[in-house]
Amino acid sequence: MTRRIGIAERRARLMARHLLSTPSDSVEQVAESLVALHATDPATVHLSTAVRLREPGTAEQALYEDRTVLRMLGMRRTMFVVPAALVPVVQAACAEEIARKQRKLLIQHLATAGLDVDLGPWLAEVEEGAYAALAARGTAQAQQIADGEPRLRTEIVMAQGKPYEARGYITNRVLFLLAAQGRIVRGRPRGSWLSTQYAWATADSWLDNGIPALDPDAARVGLARRWLRAFGPAPVEDLKWWTGWTAGQTKKALAAIGPAEVDLDGTPGIVLADDLDPVEEPEPAAAFLPALDPTPMGWVRRDWYLGEHQAPLFDRTGNIGPTVWWAGRIVGGWAQHADGNIAYRMLEDVGADATAAIERAADRLRTWLGDVRVVPKFRTPLEKELVS
Repeated sequence: MTRRIGIAERRARLMARHLLSTPSDSVEQVAESLVALHATDPATVHLSTAVRLREPGTAEQALYEDRTVLRMLGMRRTMFVVPAALVPVVQAACAEEIARKQRKLLIQHLATAGLDVDLGPWLAEVEEGAYAALAARGTAQAQQIADGEPRLRTEIVMAQGKPYEARGYITNRVLFLLAAQGRIVRGRPRGSWLSTQYAWATADSWLDNGIPALDPDAARVGLARRWLRAFGPAPVEDLKWWTGWTAGQTKKALAAIGPAEVDLDGTPGIVLADDLDPVEEPEPAAAFLPALDPTPMGWVRRDWYLGEHQAPLFDRTGNIGPTVWWAGRIVGGWAQHADGNIAYRMLEDVGADATAAIERAADRLRTWLGDVRVVPKFRTPLEKELVS
């Protein structure tokens, strides 16, 4: 008989495994519990970490001093902060294919530069020149690397002939390729942990062993297993969406794992074969999660924890804003005012005890942020309304 795992148990697993009921003592454990931390918006990494730590703090020590986690391109061509041990897995399972596709696209755009050369070999020479320029400096900003490899200032035209036609240097595109190939990495930002301007370093100089090459198929199996441990049970569609893999890649990885099939209240789902035992429901807890937090962005089917709250909490392209959680589900949204106050709105009645716990969580966040002001990179209807 197929094991049924209902909404209540899925929420219990979410709370326990995503550290919303029991805080952690380390940034590394937070990252591992969520497989990877979303990093498209730099603030998300640190807010996602702080809310799950017993003593709130940023991820700066782990990122730039201990280097136990790394910012890198990964699933769905999205930036993540990944535990160091998982970096080669994400590189082989996701980033390598992204690099191949983006290199092909850049060669197409280079056709607008008017170069009388064979573009493939020319781009390869520029990549090597950029890598050498960075290696000579140790760490460097993009402009400094271009000083050492002037061909990075080659200008290309994108969307040629269209109203949104744009021109620009290939500097960032080439550095993007080198990063997607696992040859260079993003280091410390210029300014605070809210900054989006990073220094670059070679992977070999930043990590003890660089980023070892793995078999892509084996890497996809390993990544799928990690995701199922953290986000399962779930429909296969959720894994395919989260990774950005093709249907064939997803199917092949799951065939190697052999997950168990389960009933998610009428929807077919999968879970690791050794993860079928019932989960004890933890004590309900409140949490203020930032925009693009990896928990709500972990599934494409979100009704079991989102309810009917999508319209005020998501932007038009599917990015979630700051959310208020209670007992494993979203019950409201929040924003930070210019004076530092944390404003929030409940989207459903959760009762007096939950309301008091949510207020305490808001005070905790307000105290930790102090003088720091956070504006999400992607604005959502409720977040904008709360600060208007």
